[in-house]
Order: sequence, then C-alpha cells, then structure tokens
Amino acid sequence: MRDFLESSGKAVIVCVAVSLSSCAGYGGTDLKPGASAVPDVIASMGKPAIVWKDGNGRQQLSYPRGPLGTQSFMVFIGMDGRLERIEQVLNPENFARIEPGKSDKEAVVRILGPSLLPPLYFTARNELAWEWRFEDSLSKRMLFGVLFDGTTGVVRTTYQREEYPNESD
Repeated sequence: MRDFLESSGKAVIVCVAVSLSSCAGYGGTDLKPGASAVPDVIASMGKPAIVWKDGNGRQQLSYPRGPLGTQSFMVFIGMDGRLERIEQVLNPENFARIEPGKSDKEAVVRILGPSLLPPLYFTARNELAWEWRFEDSLSKRMLFGVLFDGTTGVVRTTYQREEYPNESD
C-alpha cells in the first residue's frame, strides 16, 4: 500500500509539473521583446485567432483566452519580424477606445480580440450585442458589452456589468 501511495504521489507531482509548464506560455511570459519572432510566439502561445498584417510589415496577433477566461492578449510584431510587446487588452483603457457612433465591429475586434461568448441579437431594436468576460481591479468577474447597430455594424453604446452567478455555466 505504501508503494502505491508513493507512486501515486509522484504521479500527481509529475501531472502538476506538466500542467504548470504547459501554461507557462499562456500570456507569452517566456517570450522576449526584440528577440522572439513569430514562430517563437506560435510555439509558446499557440495559433492566433486572428492575424492582422499592416502594409508596413507590422503584425498584430490576437489570443483570446475564453470563453470562460477573463483575458485576451494582443501580440505586436515589428517591421523586423520581432516581438515588440504583448498586452492583456481587456481593461478600462481599451474599453474607452471604443467610440459610440464611430467604432465598428472590425475596430472593436482589433482592440479587444474576438468575443468568444455567443452574440445576442435584439430584433425589436435591430441591435447586436457582443460581450467579453474580464476581471475588474478588485478581481470581480465582469462583462464588458458592445451594442452595435444591426444594419451598419457601428457601435451604439458600451456597458459593463457584474457577471451573475451561474451565468458562465
């Protein structure tokens, strides 16, 4: 019995170590600005959900970590093909960049990454709602929402609300 417990304990330690090492690149913490290149980013963080290539050679890679996660990372690659920076974009500064009457769906996705929650459509208002999970400064689970005009795709308004218990089930 003692041998079984010792071997089981070792197995648990190995599983925890493997799990932790597989999460090491979740947000790209193992990557180095100026040194890491796109293949390094993909090896660490996986295949991006979206890649934008600017005319000047710069790239932006989107890594949403959901649908139950509360983070979305943007990886910025310079003209030299090297990592410039990685940002966790679900925060008040980026929420404020979304302008009612000006921003559209494409601009919102470029700022926050894709929403991994199911979109909602309100027929009576011809309105489309997208939401992202995030944590506020007190680590409370919240939702940030964007309401788009259903015809034009332009932002009508944004909102933040607390995520209700069992809402993520």
